Amino acid sequence: MAHDVTRLLAQAREGDQRALDRVLPLVYEEIRRLARSQRHRNGAPATLNTTALVHEAYEKLAHHDGDYADRQHFFRVAARAIRQVLVDAARARKAEKRGGGTPDVPLDGLAVASPSRDDEALALDEALDRLAALDERQAQIVELRYFVGLTVPETAEAVGLSPATVKRDWAAARAWLYREMQRARDAGERA
Repeated sequence: MAHDVTRLLAQAREGDQRALDRVLPLVYEEIRRLARSQRHRNGAPATLNTTALVHEAYEKLAHHDGDYADRQHFFRVAARAIRQVLVDAARARKAEKRGGGTPDVPLDGLAVASPSRDDEALALDEALDRLAALDERQAQIVELRYFVGLTVPETAEAVGLSPATVKRDWAAARAWLYREMQRARDAGERA
């Protein structure tokens, strides 16, 4: 399947509009698996379920401006799409008034975003943007590991690095993000 995806992405780059339409069904289940991994990360009841997350990320991928260089690039863009959907959902929930509206009912029972984690998700998103300004590769590794749930070997393949380099960057990025989020939390408590 990886070979088929790479071949179809190459055809799409050469102008075959139907090629991308054939890629998305091939990777749908893999994107679904990535989105489902968020359920395990969050664990609490939620308003955004796996199916909704996959469909919104899938929609972003289908309308992505620009070419996908290869399968790894496609999944890096998928990681960014999943991150955007999760952060947008957290922002929307945070903006709602307490008790307003009817709760969403998960279509498949697999919750991936928790209102109790909204502040954390938004703070992480802001810190991750600051990290990207300093070290784009580390930010990309965080997106793939945290938002998508890839393992170290899967992340290494997606970014074209050795697993040892991914482990080092992952550790450095986590430490930086922890300090940055702690600094923001402390500033918020003083305000």
